[in-house]
Amino acid sequence: MDGKKLEYKGEAALKEIERLTSEADKVQEEILKEILTRNCETEYLSKYIDKGTKDISQFKKRVPVITYKDIQPYIERICNGEESSLITGHPITEMLCSSGTSAGEPKMMPSIAEDLDRRTFLYNLIMPIINQYVPGLDEGKAMFLYFVKAEMSTPCGLPARAVLTSYYKSKHFKCRAQDAFNSYTSPDQAILCYDSNQSMYCQLLAGLVHRHQVLRLGAVFASALLRAISFLERNWASLCNDIRTGQLDPSIITDHECRLAMSSVVSFPDPCLADEIEEICCRSSWKGILCRLWPRAKYIEAVITGSMAQYIPALEYYSEGKLPLVCTMYASSECYFGVNLKPLCDPADVAFTLLPNMCYFEFIPLGENGTLLMDIAEEEEVPVDKLVDLVHVRRGCYYELVVTTFAGLNRYRIGDVLQVMSFHNKAPQFRFICRRNVLLSIDNDKTNEEDLHKSVSAAKKLLEPHNALLVEYTSYADTSRVPGHYVLYWELLHHGPPSPFSQLLWLNDASHVLEECCIAVEEELDYIYRRCRTNDKSVGPLEIRVVKPGTFEVLMDLCISQGGSINQYKTPRCIKSDTVLKLLDSNVKACFFSPRDPKWIP
Repeated sequence: MDGKKLEYKGEAALKEIERLTSEADKVQEEILKEILTRNCETEYLSKYIDKGTKDISQFKKRVPVITYKDIQPYIERICNGEESSLITGHPITEMLCSSGTSAGEPKMMPSIAEDLDRRTFLYNLIMPIINQYVPGLDEGKAMFLYFVKAEMSTPCGLPARAVLTSYYKSKHFKCRAQDAFNSYTSPDQAILCYDSNQSMYCQLLAGLVHRHQVLRLGAVFASALLRAISFLERNWASLCNDIRTGQLDPSIITDHECRLAMSSVVSFPDPCLADEIEEICCRSSWKGILCRLWPRAKYIEAVITGSMAQYIPALEYYSEGKLPLVCTMYASSECYFGVNLKPLCDPADVAFTLLPNMCYFEFIPLGENGTLLMDIAEEEEVPVDKLVDLVHVRRGCYYELVVTTFAGLNRYRIGDVLQVMSFHNKAPQFRFICRRNVLLSIDNDKTNEEDLHKSVSAAKKLLEPHNALLVEYTSYADTSRVPGHYVLYWELLHHGPPSPFSQLLWLNDASHVLEECCIAVEEELDYIYRRCRTNDKSVGPLEIRVVKPGTFEVLMDLCISQGGSINQYKTPRCIKSDTVLKLLDSNVKACFFSPRDPKWIP
């Protein structure tokens, strides 16, 4: 992608979207040819196609569909110092840490320098799209809360970091041209501060100082915006004091770069502004707080699809339903995919148009006629003749996304289940349905059934010395409070002679053993979950709710009464039905929370 494509803005950006989508088949063929031209000499591709060939038909017939475990050995070799030419013809400049892993460590996704050009290209499309529907956004500021995460290095010295950290630390972001449509309240120094509490404090402080200029509110994920509201509830008095006195609290903002940047934001005492904010924050109800604090705001921007959809009611509460919820783009650590061409649509109707110049797209069919028929497990082999290319997917059908990238991922299963809703010219528009096999998710964490079972199996061993057995269990992602947390419903059976444990449990006083079970579950969950709990504080302590004996039989009776088959009934490992949750909660005898953070090493 050449540099001039970064200049697409305004009408030029909209015209480029029309060109790409009108020529989607041609663009996709050119992209695959270009990828093969660059990568045909690599060790990986040479295993499957004639070395040096750029023959698309060979690629489609011979190169297998893979998951992370298939490419991981090559990535580990590169991390340990071998050449990038193992998988790509361009030097790998960094490894991007994916949040979507069920392994003990985050997945490392290879990235080359021009990937930043592709991400910037997509970012530059967002405002021209939104500006068609919401005029005047160049007349104020955006209060977008962006954060970076601590970086690591591979053994050979390659940076290993989150994709958004990579972008915010790049010259594409830090040296961006001044643009009235992208004027942020937050100084870059506050965004780039690794201390999330200081970063949050500074960004909220800047947003409050500029409250009458703010036209847009948002964060990358809906969960992060709700964390900001919770943070504001705890810290508004200190923020008001800084504004009132014109001085930064030295006990809170200790980072030198942050203090320097914020000193120009809070440059003089403003008691009137502090009084306005205090009067609003002192009210007994925070319903509609976003509209009161930022009265000119026109919409909220955040990811609200997939697991983030659970936060929509809370965002609507805090905005009193007056601010549209806008989800602008579809992206991952592996690749950026596409944009939402109708940003003001209802959250339930969000569909993303995949841009054919981002990578080479293919799809595994999963169902049709509005029915998701199957979910292909990660270990299942996918016949290559079953794959469908971008322009030949069918409206209403379900697919799993597969990508081939310039950075060396070939026919890689992203793990996202999508449904075709419509087409924009020749490019399909997809609704995000779910992550494959994911049961629980609060923030960046993604816990599947296998990981949950493994964690519960480890924890239930703590019951054995007390003559107690775990009879059955299920789970639930509770987002009624911020941060949200995992809830496990456990039905226990005591066997053998009576023990102090069995007596204490029913007296709701077996706290130590069940609390240790909570932390044992958390210790077995993956790296991302433990980071969210321990470092990011975006997930709260895990909870075990012990239910009365026989509760899961009642649950089975309920499911069968609603049309389920007794022969095929399986206890659901994750509950989303309000009716089922009400049944379970009505049978809870005792609740226990994890007493400490799980171990996590950066």
